[in-house]
Amino acid sequence: MNKVSSNKIGLVLGGILALWHALWAVLVLAGVAKPIMDWILKLHFLNIEYSLNDFDIVNAVLLVLVTGAIGYILGVIVGWLWNMIHDASHR
Repeated sequence: MNKVSSNKIGLVLGGILALWHALWAVLVLAGVAKPIMDWILKLHFLNIEYSLNDFDIVNAVLLVLVTGAIGYILGVIVGWLWNMIHDASHR
């Protein structure tokens, strides 16, 4: 197996997480997030009383940036581990 680019894996994972959370922010803005969360909780056999805060653009941007950065870091770690295991298996 070939080595992988830790940077590319980080960008892909960070991008996926950022887009996922951007979608969540849009659902909150559109006012349809609560029914979706209720359905997801029901699928997990959970009955939790909660409320969603009003949409705030600053929080939405921070959510996307932070989750994108965390995804990037995790992707880099996964790529590094992959390459380390790959190198070890060829010794």
